Amino acid sequence: MSRKIRQTQKIFKVFCEGGTEHHYIDELRRQKKLSITLKLVNMEGGGYRNFLEQVRTDGTANCLAKFIIIDGDRAISEEGEKKNLGELLKYCILQNKNGRIPHFLIVNDPDFEYLACLHTPKYNGQNAAQYLLRELGYKSIDAFKADKKVYHVLNTNRNSYEQMLSQLKSENCFVINKYSINKKQYEMKVSTTYDWEKLGRKASNMNEFFEVINDFHT
Repeated sequence: MSRKIRQTQKIFKVFCEGGTEHHYIDELRRQKKLSITLKLVNMEGGGYRNFLEQVRTDGTANCLAKFIIIDGDRAISEEGEKKNLGELLKYCILQNKNGRIPHFLIVNDPDFEYLACLHTPKYNGQNAAQYLLRELGYKSIDAFKADKKVYHVLNTNRNSYEQMLSQLKSENCFVINKYSINKKQYEMKVSTTYDWEKLGRKASNMNEFFEVINDFHT
C-alpha cells in the first residue's frame, strides 16, 4: 500500500509594528480563505533595529515570504532611526537580490492611523488622530490601538479596505516592491526600489500585501 505524501503548509510571516496592525491582520486572515498560512509576529514597537534583528534571526522553514509592516514617521521624528531604517531596507533588498526568502518592506507613512482613516469615504487628509476620535467614536488613540475589533470598525458602515486601497498612490511611496508569483511551484521573486525624497509623504505600499494574499485566495 502506498504511503500518502504529507503536504507541507506554506507560510507568509507578517511582522507588525504593534497591536493595532496585529488585531487588524489577524481578523483579516479569518475573513479570507487562503491557500497559505499567515503567521503574525507582533513586534510591540522597539524601532527599526528591533525589526531588523527579529527578521534576520527568525526561522525560514516553509516560509514563502516575509512582510515587514512598519510606520514611517519614526525615521523622521526620532534621532538615529533614519539610519536604522536604511539598514533594514538594505537587508531586505539583499535578500531579494540573492534569491532568498522574499522580503516585502511595507511602509505606512506616517503611520497605521493614517491608513485607518483612508478606510472611510469622508476622510480628506485631516489630522488622523483627531479624525479617528471624531468620526469613529474612539475616546483616545490608545483606545483605538487597543481595539481588538478594529478590523470590523474599519470594514463596516461604508468603511472598507477597498476604499483604503483606492486612495493609495504609488508615486508617493518611499518603497515599492515589484514581484512575480509562480503559484504552482510556490515561488516568488521580488525587486525593491526606494526614494528617500518621498519619505515623510502621506503614502503606503500596503496594497502590495493585499495583492499578494489575494493571489492565494482559495
